[in-house]
Amino acid sequence: MKKILIAAYFMTGFATFAQTTETPLDPMKDQKLMTWYHEDFGSSNVYGVNTQNAYKYLESKGLKPKPVIVGVLDSGVEVDHPGLVKNMWKNPNEVPNNGKDDDKNGYIDDVYGWNFSGGKNGDIDVDNMEVTRVVKKYQSVFEGPDSAKNKENQAKMPEIFDMYMKSKQIFTKKSIDAKQNYETYKRISDNIPAIISMLNGQNLTPVAVAALKPTTPEQAMAVSVLSQVVRDPEITGKSPAEVQTFLTAEMKEALDYYGPQATKQYNLDYDPRAEIVGDKYDDYSERYYGNNHFEGPDATHGTHVAGIIAGLPNGEHVQYGVGYKTAKIMTVRAVPDGDERDKDVANAIRYAVDNGAKILNMSFGKPVSPGRDVVWDAFKYAEDKGVLLVKAAGNENENIAENVYFPTNYKKATDEKPFINNMIVVGASTNDNEFLRADFSNYNQKMVNVFAPGSKIYSTVPDGKYDYLQGTSMASPVVAGAASILMAYMPNLTPPQVIESLVKTSNKSSVNAMINSNENNRFDLISESGGVIDVRKAAEYAYTHFYKPTPTKIIPAQNKRAKVKK
Repeated sequence: MKKILIAAYFMTGFATFAQTTETPLDPMKDQKLMTWYHEDFGSSNVYGVNTQNAYKYLESKGLKPKPVIVGVLDSGVEVDHPGLVKNMWKNPNEVPNNGKDDDKNGYIDDVYGWNFSGGKNGDIDVDNMEVTRVVKKYQSVFEGPDSAKNKENQAKMPEIFDMYMKSKQIFTKKSIDAKQNYETYKRISDNIPAIISMLNGQNLTPVAVAALKPTTPEQAMAVSVLSQVVRDPEITGKSPAEVQTFLTAEMKEALDYYGPQATKQYNLDYDPRAEIVGDKYDDYSERYYGNNHFEGPDATHGTHVAGIIAGLPNGEHVQYGVGYKTAKIMTVRAVPDGDERDKDVANAIRYAVDNGAKILNMSFGKPVSPGRDVVWDAFKYAEDKGVLLVKAAGNENENIAENVYFPTNYKKATDEKPFINNMIVVGASTNDNEFLRADFSNYNQKMVNVFAPGSKIYSTVPDGKYDYLQGTSMASPVVAGAASILMAYMPNLTPPQVIESLVKTSNKSSVNAMINSNENNRFDLISESGGVIDVRKAAEYAYTHFYKPTPTKIIPAQNKRAKVKK
């Protein structure tokens, strides 16, 4: 899943911000905002997940946790981050950095996990979108110079042809959008000094902006930008220098987001796979490739996800993950800046399962999946091994029954039930009860199981730092962390039982869901649970319905006497 970064004013078409007469607290100093997703809804009226009360409940029952390995299938993790290092899984059977496969699992020096997006020649940073790969592979097959052959191929391969046409439609639109957005933000970025000069030394205020009289198209653009920025209470009243710093950072973020799309992700001639990874890509049975570069070129996304699951308070930093007492992070890199490849996802699942992970977090997805069968086989493998799969619902603001978001636990959207019983799909909620569904989150009453906090989520990022990100990518690890609590204190729980416990106890809301439909437009009608998870309630449900104490071994009386005999 692609990163949902900030630059919010611009990426959402100059969204309007609510006005306030209060001076807001700097988000980087607002400790309540940093930890809002742990709140107890019952006492705070904030739809957090009630983290601490879950621990208190389970410990009140005399239970002690047995750490659970959570596989983070993502962009990589900064394994030595101060807020993560104590909760990183370490392969007990691998000697670090000796160049040998000590545990004979086929992966050399896989101390913290493995990287399937790299090889002996380095690591993939930016990769294609899947629709780009499909168009490139099948364009000559279905739309080549021989029209008769094209029709023959279309008739022989109807499913692949349908996938090609869907990919072509998305590719055409998205590639144009990417180029236009990149050019727009590049123009704004290049003109920041001129934009700031329009203030003529005045602080940014509504009055100052209203007085501006542009005389050229460039000045009109400058006034438009300032008119949007001044609506943000965090920026209004700031000096020209502060506004310039803010705009520079926002535009860099926008360009970093759209630049790779415009130049590589939707570029039919760009393909880094063969040179860097060097595998036989079309051979889905190939498993032993990659390297042990756990972090990769850009571990922002994966490190943030890992912190939400298992981050520990670090010095003055109050951030902690939902499973900070229960989860150990295994990093399996399979998601570049672009779309994950099905072969890598399938191998990442099998690697994590084979090396002891009991929960896999999958904060990624895409609209087409040429190798979906091999991924589904890996899902079944995880199901057979009793491993829970936690999957982000996606960030397209779509009904995923109408716009499928792979990998999915339904072979067809029309199927009554998923083909596996070990996956929970997660939508993103906010800390605003009136707008509880995050406006980017996908939804569906059957195919999305629960919602969890996914907006304004503060967590670990590389270089030992912390930041806010948003997306269903952030909601999914909240649920993975919650699941680790249940499974650590009650090891007998099965994935279906964990899912049932979280679904049945979610805090419901009937607020307007703000979806693109006049039907079922209530928050309680856009997921199976109809609400946001509550780990404390889920813990009590699981304990009451499913918990089975581990039998205590009784030492025969004669053995007891023998032990104390002098």
